[in-house]
Amino acid sequence: MKRESAQVRPAREEDLPSAERASAALFFEADRRSRRVCEPEIQPRSETASKQWIERMRYYLQVDPAGCWVAVGEDGDVIGFAMSQNRGDVWYLATYGVLTRYQGQGVGRRLMDAALAHADGRPGLFSSTVHPAATRRYRLAGFTLHPQMRMVGTVDRSTLPAVSGLREGRADDFEWMDRLDERLRGAGHGPDHAYMLQRLRLVVSDDPGRPGYVYIDEEQGRGVLLAAAEPRTAQDLLWEALAASRGDTLVNCITTANHWAVDVGLAARLDIGQEGYLALRGMAEPAPYLASGHFL
Repeated sequence: MKRESAQVRPAREEDLPSAERASAALFFEADRRSRRVCEPEIQPRSETASKQWIERMRYYLQVDPAGCWVAVGEDGDVIGFAMSQNRGDVWYLATYGVLTRYQGQGVGRRLMDAALAHADGRPGLFSSTVHPAATRRYRLAGFTLHPQMRMVGTVDRSTLPAVSGLREGRADDFEWMDRLDERLRGAGHGPDHAYMLQRLRLVVSDDPGRPGYVYIDEEQGRGVLLAAAEPRTAQDLLWEALAASRGDTLVNCITTANHWAVDVGLAARLDIGQEGYLALRGMAEPAPYLASGHFL
């Protein structure tokens, strides 16, 4: 195959539609390769999801543009991307990939090097696929790969317990939420909380002695980020997220330090499986904590 040159440069807003097309194609192909026989057929990214992807990348460009990089092919289209962000003393990689036909040419390494340079030595985390070349690159960059589990299926609603001590979250909760984040993962989510609150339902523990929170995507009927000071609060919050589910649901990013989530999922009659890694550098495995794929 002819090796094509690619320019790696800071991302610009006008790159986002092309980057979204590359992302949709890449992850559709990856999901099809990793699909289990018993799972539904993988569907292409919807128009709504594509718009949400572009909106999220635009947000990253507004908050921390120096962490956002693209690789551009000879025709000017985006062939790879690495969107990362610094939040206080922690760096996270929100999304990363290179189109299959350009892999093995050093494009991914150059993108990762640019994103890690922005980290400037900060501890970091991201959710990784099981792609062999990618995981090799992550390990060589100093990340520890913590295997993740996921729970899928339809909640047996007869198993839902009566949960008390929770309330709807508000913007004035962000201060203590950031303190909890700092305790669990080294830094708060900062502006990401305001972004998520505009789009997701926030539920928090009403007991200041047992702080915790969960963001719930009511459209998809699942929790997308959960943090708590202790496992009992985390389980209450996860049950609240499961109660919001309609039909099939998903609990993912479950590392071995978070078996409290496995216990809830099994009690709700969900099936357990494996998925990728939580890649960590310079930090311990967060717990009780279920990371967000987008905001970690």
